[in-house]
Amino acid sequence: QVQLVESGGGLVQPGGSLRLSCAASGSIFNILAMGWYRQAPGKQRELVARLNSGGVTDYLDSVKGRFTISRDNAKNTLYLQMSGLQPEDTAVYYCNAVIQITRGTIPYDYWGQGTQVTVSS
Repeated sequence: QVQLVESGGGLVQPGGSLRLSCAASGSIFNILAMGWYRQAPGKQRELVARLNSGGVTDYLDSVKGRFTISRDNAKNTLYLQMSGLQPEDTAVYYCNAVIQITRGTIPYDYWGQGTQVTVSS
């Protein structure tokens, strides 16, 4: 069983900063990629940032230069440092990980429960 637990969401004023964390635990052989997605009310879930096992990052255009994704491999923890937050960043942020639970098995997508980020004055 694999669990992804997010933390760090909250209410912040425009221009402020937050850091999200996502800790992966359980039966994990290999994490191929981890990323952050978000879903605002009435909108589809979208990729915010992604980091693969080779260290390659990918960002949503609207967050480039403001958000930074990173990972502590020893702790199986993913981070998203968000700065210059704007009201349009308001959404539930979800952690995603592509995980192989044993050698030779097919990797699967796992999701966290989500953490609310609200940007408002």
